[in-house]
Amino acid sequence: MEFLISDYLTAFFIFLGAVLYSSVGHGGASFYIAIMAFMGTPITSIKPIGLILNIIVSSVSSYRYIRHKLFNIKVFLPVALGSIPAAFIGGYISLPGSVYRLLVGLILIIGGLQFLFNIFRSSGVVKNKVNPYLGFFAGLLIGFISGLTGTGGGIFLSPLIVFLGWTSVKGASGTAALFILFNSIAGLLGSITLVRSLPSEIYLYILAVVLGVLIGTQLGIKYLMEEGVKRSLGVVLIIAGIKFILT
Repeated sequence: MEFLISDYLTAFFIFLGAVLYSSVGHGGASFYIAIMAFMGTPITSIKPIGLILNIIVSSVSSYRYIRHKLFNIKVFLPVALGSIPAAFIGGYISLPGSVYRLLVGLILIIGGLQFLFNIFRSSGVVKNKVNPYLGFFAGLLIGFISGLTGTGGGIFLSPLIVFLGWTSVKGASGTAALFILFNSIAGLLGSITLVRSLPSEIYLYILAVVLGVLIGTQLGIKYLMEEGVKRSLGVVLIIAGIKFILT
């Protein structure tokens, strides 16, 4: 099995994305999608590859964060009940390329703005009881968008539950990681027909995310991601989102 230099470059950037995203409990699919789009990966392969990489990263993240008690079951249950069936339905829907690019581009830009400006500012203190109805509805909406685009939804869930005061910043990491895992599995099952046409480079990308998540979760458990890194990541996502829409 031979790989091109561009494949190794893509894998390297995916590795960096896995380190950064897993350090805050995210799967990183939005970043992987951005990198693959930059590097010319066929659009039909981007969605399933993003979901598969998300499953791998969030599996390891979930285990390690939950093991360190950085997880809130009261938040997870209502959002997961709403998101899992919605992600499956979203995964089943195949959007036209132009619509898919617009939707994913907007998600990348929104995620970038959140990292850049920390729109949902909060002390991260658990101060409010979880509203299960609001959690279910939020999960329903995030899950559908996640399945539709091949992202895990953590980019929306984490800031939301911290902003609502349902969990701490670190508690959001494990909660979001397990949420992303279930969402990504449901989304992949919904779009299972696309998996048959995956390129051989996916094995290289899988190795990259495994190494990245092992490093990233260790950093996330002991430290919080520095603001400078978040802002840099935000700029990358915004540029990628604009390029994704205009390509």
